[in-house]
Amino acid sequence: MSYSLVRPLFFALDAERAHHLSIALLRLMPTPAPARPDPALAQTVAGIHFPNPVGLAAGYDKEGLVAHKMHGLGFGFTELGTLTPMPQPGNPQPRLFRLVEDRAVINRMGFNNGGLAAAAERVAKRRRPAGDDPAPVVGINIGANKDAADRIADYVTGVTCMAPLADYLTVNISSPNTPGLRALQDRAALDQLLGAVMAARGADRTPIFLKVAPDLEPADVEDIAAACLDHWVDALIVSNTTISRPSLRSAHAGESGGLSGAPLTDLSLQRLRDFRAILGDRLPLIGVGGIATAEQAYARLRAGASLIQLYSALVYEGPYLPKRINAGLKKLMARDGFTHIGQVIGIDA
Repeated sequence: MSYSLVRPLFFALDAERAHHLSIALLRLMPTPAPARPDPALAQTVAGIHFPNPVGLAAGYDKEGLVAHKMHGLGFGFTELGTLTPMPQPGNPQPRLFRLVEDRAVINRMGFNNGGLAAAAERVAKRRRPAGDDPAPVVGINIGANKDAADRIADYVTGVTCMAPLADYLTVNISSPNTPGLRALQDRAALDQLLGAVMAARGADRTPIFLKVAPDLEPADVEDIAAACLDHWVDALIVSNTTISRPSLRSAHAGESGGLSGAPLTDLSLQRLRDFRAILGDRLPLIGVGGIATAEQAYARLRAGASLIQLYSALVYEGPYLPKRINAGLKKLMARDGFTHIGQVIGIDA
């Protein structure tokens, strides 16, 4: 069934209720066979083999309910969370808004989740499929509780709990919806955080990714890049939602929270270029924010991203968008004379 036929049904519900409905429907879906690597699109990043470069960003599957099924929609990897040590309800509702005229979303969810322990039990049961098939690539995004007395300790708890269960861990210090969280992007605080996180992962050596905001000044970009190199971060995710407000047409334009979707495209692409200009190919980059087409994904790859992630575009384009993007990437590569994705990464940098 075409998504254009069922989209009005979802849009008749408020955004958060529609989100929960989509999760419920996916839970009913049989678990598909693991994705087979595409020879033209598969690659190894941070020691992990990705069957294709299109990932599901954190925020959709906060609890690890359907992450193990998302490769059936064409995703090469899934990132679940954000998870915090203790359960928390998040911010008061309503807190999720569609900006239909702008093909955008504003959220101020506030890390609503059931906590690390509940998610760990769930993820552990699905960690590896039966037989010899490769497991889907699943990353786990960790954060700090809103009322934590020691936020760095919360991240250490997240690493200790989830490192044995994750293909990679993402340290999320870029949500605008937990007061003061973005202050951890400051150089001194970031050094302290990354030092503690790297020490906590111990012998597991689970790759550590860092997720940053798009709302950064040039000095911030330089400091974050240097800290990532100093602490041997495995990849940098650029970027989370923005607190800036470009010209918007929707009646929800004035809502507080993080803006994602089409209005974020240019800002997140520019921030990716900024980090690539400083880091070169010394650190893998993952491009996120306002990606809804194969052409936009291709632009991120050419700008230096090894992988891309999306979420908000699914609201408007439907669940099989990743399959369309992967097919489109292969056509764009063939048009330009490339036979493997590795030839594309950073050629415009």
